[in-house]
Amino acid sequence: MRIAFLTAPEGVEQVELTEPWQAAKDAGHEPVLVSTQSGKVQGFNHLDKADTFSVDEVVGETSADSFGGLVLPGGVANPDFLRTDEKAVAFVRDFFAQGTPVAAICHAPWTLIEADVVRGRVLTSWPSLRTDLRNAGATWVDEQVKVCDHGDSTLVTSRKPDDLKAFCETFLAEFAKAAG
Repeated sequence: MRIAFLTAPEGVEQVELTEPWQAAKDAGHEPVLVSTQSGKVQGFNHLDKADTFSVDEVVGETSADSFGGLVLPGGVANPDFLRTDEKAVAFVRDFFAQGTPVAAICHAPWTLIEADVVRGRVLTSWPSLRTDLRNAGATWVDEQVKVCDHGDSTLVTSRKPDDLKAFCETFLAEFAKAAG
């Protein structure tokens, strides 16, 4: 399965990109780094610059229907940038419209809020997004990982880097179920 990992050109929390990426590879999937521009993505360890990663495909030049799933890593700046890019928001919205599973961790639900895909769903996130999610019509829970199958698309969410093991195991299992 091809799995899109959508990030902004900078601001992604590196471990929230690299651990799910490696888990997908280890499970035999093809992770694809998608961003809003070609070149490199700058990872961060919280607020400190970390490694860079080569972009495989660019939003607006690729489409959701060429992937079996979407992973949205966090970091504070990453989803904040993505939610201001209409092509990125449309890319995310298309996964939900097509019933393709999506996984989001930490601050990544900000992009989901902008795509207007959280209404009526139950999810978790970094705690500071709780009010934003409730205001967007979601129910927020403080759980390590939450699977919500309300609607056409399964949504897997987690709170923070400490939840990565459960997040990876769960999104891989849910993506496999959706692939049938």
